[in-house]
Amino acid sequence: MNTTRLHQWHVDAGARMAPFAGYDMPITYPLGAVEEHLVTRRSVGLFDIDHMGQFEIKGSGADAFVSRMVSAKIDDMKDWDARYSLLLNDRGTVIDDLFIYRLPGAWWIVVNASNRAEDLAWFNAHKPSDVSVDDRSDETYMIAVQGPRAIELLDMVSDRSISDFPRFTSGNASVLGVSCLVGRTGYTGEDGVELFFPADDAEKLWTGLLAEGERRGIETKAIGLAARDSLRFEAGMPLHGHEISQDIYPLESGFKWACDFEKDFVGKAALEQLAADGVKRKLVGIEVQGGVPREGYEVQSPEGAKIGVVVAGMFCPTVKKFAANALVDPAFGKSGLDVKIVIRGKPADAKTIKRPLYVPAYRR
Repeated sequence: MNTTRLHQWHVDAGARMAPFAGYDMPITYPLGAVEEHLVTRRSVGLFDIDHMGQFEIKGSGADAFVSRMVSAKIDDMKDWDARYSLLLNDRGTVIDDLFIYRLPGAWWIVVNASNRAEDLAWFNAHKPSDVSVDDRSDETYMIAVQGPRAIELLDMVSDRSISDFPRFTSGNASVLGVSCLVGRTGYTGEDGVELFFPADDAEKLWTGLLAEGERRGIETKAIGLAARDSLRFEAGMPLHGHEISQDIYPLESGFKWACDFEKDFVGKAALEQLAADGVKRKLVGIEVQGGVPREGYEVQSPEGAKIGVVVAGMFCPTVKKFAANALVDPAFGKSGLDVKIVIRGKPADAKTIKRPLYVPAYRR
């Protein structure tokens, strides 16, 4: 079991630890997952996300290589821009979802922990001789600072005005004396950043941000993976293995927007064929009465016929609803329709709803 540099800090802080993507990670702290979620919505949450991976891609052919490997349009990206994309296999399903940063002379690719080895192998299997792909994950630490007061706090402790960075861009800054690549990105639906910096500085930056938040009267708390999951769920962001996977096409889960069909990319032909044939299922949000919807639960029509399956479900603290994401028959893929979810063997009343439940800050 891998651990992050902050593992002992989490244990000492009373975190409930559990395996996630090969790492022993904090799931909740004594504050509790619901309150951690709400802290992030109202002020600042700190997330130890060093289980994520980072690749650096360079070389004379790097631009063309990255463009072909990822689904999104990237040839219009300028230095320091950041963009969400998918990494597809030849079948057109999702190996991983990525954040791509264009840096001067290099591409910086952030990947999910559970897919790091497979992603690296996939890139290396396709790269031409004029491209290098280097895994920088072990030497790089990653912390997310998220919430409506996150940028306010960072402006106070950095040598540059982080508020001057537009959303979905990046830049270099010294944060509490630590040299960081600052990405104006996140996975919570709130404003904030993701910080990349030398792993040896992990505890210095983490404890420093918590202390500075307290000193400056800005509520700043450590947040575990349970709240990270509910935050992303409310904001309509996917989790690989749930809303997206190698068994799910992006056209089924609503991620056609992340695919640039004006260029060539791995998996494009399969998606074009699927679009011509028509999808057989569609991702939809469902509000549930009378229980917690869980992954794998059956979704039924009002008459009791199976129409799909839940891929993720939970209590959503901001909107105070029990909700699910489910892949269902396209006939039930719009909001406002009555359905049922079978919870512990009993069909519970439910209704399809518009996603996301919580509009992300960058869309307001």
